[in-house]
Amino acid sequence: MTEKTSIGSFLLSVAGTRSCLLGLGMFALIDGQASAFTAYVSNEKSNTISVIDTDKFTVEKTIKVGQRPRGIELTKDEKFILVAVGDDDTIQMIDTRTYEVVATLPSGPDPELFTQDHTGKILYVANENDNTVTIIDVERRVPLGEVQVGVEPEGMGLSPDGKTLVVTSETTNMAHFIDTETRRIVANVLVDARPRFAEFKRDASEVWVSSEIGGTVSVIDPVKHEVGISITRDGKTGFVALGPANRIAVINGATHDVQKYLLVGQRVWHMAFTPDEKYLLTTNGVSNDVSIIDVANLRVIRTIQVGELPWGIAISQQ
Repeated sequence: MTEKTSIGSFLLSVAGTRSCLLGLGMFALIDGQASAFTAYVSNEKSNTISVIDTDKFTVEKTIKVGQRPRGIELTKDEKFILVAVGDDDTIQMIDTRTYEVVATLPSGPDPELFTQDHTGKILYVANENDNTVTIIDVERRVPLGEVQVGVEPEGMGLSPDGKTLVVTSETTNMAHFIDTETRRIVANVLVDARPRFAEFKRDASEVWVSSEIGGTVSVIDPVKHEVGISITRDGKTGFVALGPANRIAVINGATHDVQKYLLVGQRVWHMAFTPDEKYLLTTNGVSNDVSIIDVANLRVIRTIQVGELPWGIAISQQ
């Protein structure tokens, strides 16, 4: 039997809106005091990165980057910010001390999202325009190969052991399972319309794939490669961004039921937790701001103005 978690009429109302994005994040609640971290927000229209102090909740600096920045991450050693500049067909490397662009990585056409392996030496990049995943050696800054996937790849999820990469193709409506050693597709799983994001649970028991038009989160068994429900009672909670519905759905990780909707800014795209998981930050593309969510109390506590069309977000670990 196939089961999916519905995320309600908020998402269903956005069918046909091509530019909106659905994101998915999962976490385990942790007690502890908050620390100051730095958040980096890519602003797609203003071609900048906003640097946010998460202690003061203020923008401390604005970095000029290439054309149409979207996917963004820090390298594992946090010496560089990596940002996909889609219209320049490359990944820029920015020094976190000087905030200067110091190098580029050779992605394919129109890089959108990417993820690193657990060593930080290999980068997997979803190239929307040529339906491929480019594999890059970060240290040598050279391409190692590519994998052909479905039409318009976007979401990237790496298993906890690093052996499986899941890539979603939003037009083919599939989640592609790639063996990272052989760099070959081992399974194609049909999901609902326009899958946007993929993420493994921390115990690797499930892969969650969010579908924008389908209005669901598909829960996939990563061994059988089947859509279904594999219930775990570990207390985890999922957060799903509902695009132009301007809300975050809070989902029970064990029962997969929607617990609550949180009102954020206009057209919420991506999200990231502070390392202590006290706060969840969301990028809101149309209102040009970032919402700050108090995770323990499930409420929005603040809004920060950033650049035009904020898209991706990455937060330092220290």
